[in-house]
Amino acid sequence: MARFTPENLELAHEIISRYPRKKSAVIPMLHLAQEQDGYVTNDAMAHIAELAEVTAAEVIGTCTFYEMFKTHPVGKYVINVCTNISCQLNGGEELLEHLEESLEIRSGGTTSDGMFTIEDYECIAACTEAPCLQVNYRYFHRISNDEVDEVIADIRTGKLADTIPEHGVLQRVRQTIPAAKLAGVAPPEEVVDAPAWMVRNEPILAARAAAKAAEEAAAKAAEGNAD
Repeated sequence: MARFTPENLELAHEIISRYPRKKSAVIPMLHLAQEQDGYVTNDAMAHIAELAEVTAAEVIGTCTFYEMFKTHPVGKYVINVCTNISCQLNGGEELLEHLEESLEIRSGGTTSDGMFTIEDYECIAACTEAPCLQVNYRYFHRISNDEVDEVIADIRTGKLADTIPEHGVLQRVRQTIPAAKLAGVAPPEEVVDAPAWMVRNEPILAARAAAKAAEEAAAKAAEGNAD
């Protein structure tokens, strides 16, 4: 399976440059790998270990700790159906069963066309909106069987392409940080000056301190006049 493409390798180096320690870039690079292939391949984890100058075991341990990272192929659209207590009481399990029947797969499976994977989810932190599910981590609240059928149909026809990107894509706009906005990427033990963000804000902090001092002086003067 693939290591980073030349384009993504360049982006990986840019991500690494944002951090004082290369190891801090492991999670962003895991997201980049998943965006590239739809899941995190073994070769991608090995490549990330090389770039971050850590062991492959450290990358694998990080990747497998977070459920959001997949280490095996999944569908282009991963459907997480909540069946925890609030959703369970409001039809979550019935919603999961309906999806299994309509897509002809069991929870954990992927449709033969590679479009959909269903997952039985313990909780997606939307208890007041039960029953709910996510499609590639985009929420659908208080959803009925008919509504989920409509979502599936709209995905198949491309109607929701602007709303739900394929699995692995977290955002459509790539973050870039201008050099003037960097907070400083020197290792902590090498820092001798104030952080860059503090230096940039020194005029503002000084003005606030002066205003506070003037306010306190005025309050004391008012107390003296009252006496």
